[in-house]
Amino acid sequence: MARRAAVREPAVAGQFYPRDPEDLRRTVAGLTPDGLRPEEALAVIVPHAGYVYSGAVAAETFARARVPETAVVIGPNHYGRGAPLAVATTGVWRLPGRSVPIDEALARRLAASPPYTADHSAHAREHSIEVQLPFLAHSNPQVAIVPVCASLLGLGDCLAAAERLARTVRDSGRRVLLVASTDMSHYVSRQEASRLDTLALERVEALDPEGLYQTVAANRISMCGVIPTTIILAAAKALGATRAERARYTDSGETSGDTSQVVGYAGYVIRRGPG
Repeated sequence: MARRAAVREPAVAGQFYPRDPEDLRRTVAGLTPDGLRPEEALAVIVPHAGYVYSGAVAAETFARARVPETAVVIGPNHYGRGAPLAVATTGVWRLPGRSVPIDEALARRLAASPPYTADHSAHAREHSIEVQLPFLAHSNPQVAIVPVCASLLGLGDCLAAAERLARTVRDSGRRVLLVASTDMSHYVSRQEASRLDTLALERVEALDPEGLYQTVAANRISMCGVIPTTIILAAAKALGATRAERARYTDSGETSGDTSQVVGYAGYVIRRGPG
């Protein structure tokens, strides 16, 4: 008897993005700018707030990167459930109107060795990966994913995770897009968010994962996805990255009009080769 695929149901449809399939399709298409030609990329860094706040940043970032048949998406664990680096290894993730399959071969290979663990429980309520999937599927309807939920880790563990990820991708012999899901500073003034986020984003642009981790810690920057971003930056460097291109930076005040308490959003594309 054939094994029934595990189905991960949407956790934040109707909250972070539209529940109706046609509304979601129109929203993603409307957020995606015309005239951008997607080019080869090793990785992207994208925000994960509600689409009304950060969707335009995520859409523009994805529009600049060619999405291959597999994307490894690492998001922060906002709920503290499951293993520190939890990989969902089987089944599909359902979205309104479609499903996105897990690349089971690559996911199992990644989860086979520390510091990664095969663990679906961390993903049940987590939005940081889910909100990226409509953009990935818009760019490539055949995309499959390797979802990784990351809890708090030390710098050494982040670098070990990056080394393992880069080796897994390299050994697969396939094109894989690495996706780091993160928002920037939380609930500070626009002026303070800009100052703090500039410190962190300078390290992103320098392709300096160690410096990013240390800068965020030293300055107490409330960047919720610093762990995924550190891992992705280090893995991209190991795979030959030479530059990080900013797609866009903004904050929630652009939508709400309230600049006294904002959340920052940044989008980057990481590539190899000359700039």
